[in-house]
Amino acid sequence: MADYSIETKDSFTVLGIGTELKSHYTDYAGINKEKSDFWLAVSQDGTLDWLKSIAVNGYVFAVNEAVNNKMMHYAGVMTETPAPEEARMIQFPKGEYLVVKGEAKTADQLHNMLAGIAFGQVLPEAREFAYVGGPNATVEMGNRNGQIYGEMWIPVVRK
Repeated sequence: MADYSIETKDSFTVLGIGTELKSHYTDYAGINKEKSDFWLAVSQDGTLDWLKSIAVNGYVFAVNEAVNNKMMHYAGVMTETPAPEEARMIQFPKGEYLVVKGEAKTADQLHNMLAGIAFGQVLPEAREFAYVGGPNATVEMGNRNGQIYGEMWIPVVRK
């Protein structure tokens, strides 16, 4: 089984700028393309730079959340800046989180790898805990040795 841990986290909020994912939730190639296109757009239009400029730490969040029966994906940061109209304040609950760590050459590769490990290996094999919904996120934490490193945080409950 993949390397993971269960960690208790305090509640936190991420300011996110997002997009609705239109692909069916089982169409991983379609979802990954939509996410990649979204990240390319926010990187090119200055949104990602603006988010980083208001962040209280160096973390960049790629958040997945179901909102009003829509599958949403956000670029976000922890901040104390008031949210602009197009942004969403995403609440992460206090509690236990599945944490999967990794590193990759690009942010896209990191997101896909961590989500694949978490949702494709750890959660299907888990006997003591389960994901029951709520926002989850890949957190880019920095660079080392030419790689982007980070973690995936998924809220879980004990079975």
